[in-house]
Amino acid sequence: MTSPLDSGASAAIASPRGRRPKSLSNDEIHAKLQQAVLEHRLKPGTRLVEDHLAEVAGSTRARIRQVLLRLAHESLVTLVPNRGACVASPTVEEAREVFAMRHLLEPSMVQWLAERPRQADVQRLREHVAQEAAARAEGDRPRIIRLSGEFHMLLAELTGNRILSRSLRELCAQTCLVITLYDKPNTPACPYHEHEDVIDAIEAGNGSRAAELMRHHLHHIEQTLALDDPAGEAPVDLQALFA
Repeated sequence: MTSPLDSGASAAIASPRGRRPKSLSNDEIHAKLQQAVLEHRLKPGTRLVEDHLAEVAGSTRARIRQVLLRLAHESLVTLVPNRGACVASPTVEEAREVFAMRHLLEPSMVQWLAERPRQADVQRLREHVAQEAAARAEGDRPRIIRLSGEFHMLLAELTGNRILSRSLRELCAQTCLVITLYDKPNTPACPYHEHEDVIDAIEAGNGSRAAELMRHHLHHIEQTLALDDPAGEAPVDLQALFA
């Protein structure tokens, strides 16, 4: 799974025309790498070579190291002594912990929003799902994936709670790594209307309904993952292999 090159990271940071940027701040480098995880363009196990990242970001190894430490703190990167950094590969246990946290936070979050609905917030949410619909119509899978995660981040942002917002951003990025590793083959994604249903409940001021819909939505996402088998597949029978 581990790649000797960080071409995915390079593409995430490079300018649209492939030209080297003059210089990116640490926050900009962090945001681009995090977005690449959200869009499944950076796969678990991908090596993140400091020299290469510094070159494409117009930065230095010291600053890149700071960004990688920040991503490691968010459980998006694994730092291995004497071997460098790579995109994290969450275990099944860690995947379950991610969803346990989301189940604790998100139903209460949308219930809070529904109990004090604001039309401006509802409008922002509807504009977001319109972008999701446009991405589906265009068949733009990376954009669909990113926008789906960003819907949950937007909900957190609308609460005005910066700690919650930061936590949801990290959890959604970790969820993308989990989906990349454990997504069941040929399993349909969650119906597109589930986000719209949550918005409807928020607009109606129905907190308990919004919370229940969010619990169902998160459970639906979990159902698309193969978390029962830690390896994600049947073990290889070595004896049969050499028979």
